[in-house]
Amino acid sequence: MRSHHSLLTAGLLILLLGGCTKDARQDAAAEKAVLRLAVTTSTRDSGLLDVLVPLFAQEHNARVDVVAVGTGAALKLGEAGDVDVVLVHARKAEDAFMAAGHGVRREDVMYNTFEILGPSDDPAGIRDMEPADALQRIAQQGQKYLSRGDDSGTNKRELALWQEGGGRPQWDGYVESGQGMGATLTMADQMNAYVLTDRGTQLKFKDKISLVPLVTKSPSLRNPYGVMVVNPEKDPSINDKLAQAFVDFIISADAQRAIRDYRIEGQQLFHPLRLAEEN
Repeated sequence: MRSHHSLLTAGLLILLLGGCTKDARQDAAAEKAVLRLAVTTSTRDSGLLDVLVPLFAQEHNARVDVVAVGTGAALKLGEAGDVDVVLVHARKAEDAFMAAGHGVRREDVMYNTFEILGPSDDPAGIRDMEPADALQRIAQQGQKYLSRGDDSGTNKRELALWQEGGGRPQWDGYVESGQGMGATLTMADQMNAYVLTDRGTQLKFKDKISLVPLVTKSPSLRNPYGVMVVNPEKDPSINDKLAQAFVDFIISADAQRAIRDYRIEGQQLFHPLRLAEEN
């Protein structure tokens, strides 16, 4: 009787182990691949990734780990092989990244525009000026100006505008936040200072701040974004296949339409570069 009970127990144990092994195999097969995506804080703060990332993740049964930093930091993550894909907005830096062999593929994705925000009473009197002239006027008037100062794409554009205007003067009102776009907008609002931002983040934050757009229209304010696949030779952990799939996805017609249709309070934030009607 005892022997029969032992055989029965052993049989049940084998069935349970077999079932667990089968479940483990199924769990392993269902385990999601991981894509490490470095993006600018302006891209994250705009809310656009909340639309695009779930679409890609569902389509490829993948998990996307988003690292939001300035463009300079995002490119350094790519150089070190710590991410699979980089989505940034600083074309000269992107070209240098590719030329140095840090990336194996680059594609144009979309663009938005930069804006100079400031107090509604505009004490420096910059409204509707050319961007480079507006920055010089802010300095000449000794007004407060908050720069990101973080080697981001926005910061790189600001530096280019200073250079275009003849260089940045030294004055006490110039302060660097060292923070991302959303945090910088909040700080600028608290300081009642002028600030350069991308339009997407401005629209996302406009109900949280009192600063208003003052300089918005100029070719020098166009802000294009590019996506790059990191060279898989950088590190064995780089998921080149999934990275290529993400690039294919973000320039696909479906994703480009999602970019085009993303709005805040009816206002379009980004313009896709891979749809014929948007070019």
